[in-house]
Amino acid sequence: MRAVRLFVIGAGLALLWQLIVVITGAPAYILPGPLPVARAIVSHLPQLLYHLQTTFSEILLGLILGTLLGVSSALAMTIMPRLKQWMLPVLVMSQAIPVFALAPVLVLWLGYGMASKVGMTVLIIFFPVCSSFYYGMQRINPDLLELARIMNGSRLATLRHIIIPSALPSFAAGVRVAAAVAPIGAVVGEWVGSSSGLGFYMLHANGRMQIDLMFAALTVLSIASLMLYFFIDYSLNRLVFWENSKEVRHAVQP
Repeated sequence: MRAVRLFVIGAGLALLWQLIVVITGAPAYILPGPLPVARAIVSHLPQLLYHLQTTFSEILLGLILGTLLGVSSALAMTIMPRLKQWMLPVLVMSQAIPVFALAPVLVLWLGYGMASKVGMTVLIIFFPVCSSFYYGMQRINPDLLELARIMNGSRLATLRHIIIPSALPSFAAGVRVAAAVAPIGAVVGEWVGSSSGLGFYMLHANGRMQIDLMFAALTVLSIASLMLYFFIDYSLNRLVFWENSKEVRHAVQP
């Protein structure tokens, strides 16, 4: 059912795209139609897949490292509350500075290879994962904590069996946001400086006025990002299975 829904949405977007081209009369070097872009994807598929491999690797590594860093920071602030006073300004600062401004600095420090793009991705997704998981651990049912205290549960046991499981829905929400914005870091890093990747390929096509090829790279990136998001969403639904249970849905529906 989901596949059919996605197909209908994709067909509707392609139709809307074509209507915009027809109504506005935009020339092909400004906005090519979906058919020229589809032909560009087919004719340049090997090159697109090659550059997609680079970009997708950067996204995955950044997503994994950013999630691990965010979880570790949230756990550290929960276990040592005084640490929050020192870490919170760093968290806010990491988001207050525009990522576009940090991209040249990371490329200068980490080079033109994959490290700078992974670093960009980590910076983007670190905050939503850390903040959602941390505040999820602060909103635990006090009755559960009182029960753990009465049963003489240790801090580690309380954290493992009550606090972390109760915060998993918030953590899942943060990871979903991270999965949606992770491609931004990789592509921005490739725009600043790289020799491969879909961001580099888009700039290369734009410089040669191959606008249909530039839109083809953008389309491939969008499809790959959607596939990654739905895979992570499916995995999180399996992890936090009680979040979308029938009982919960029936309880909130009128």
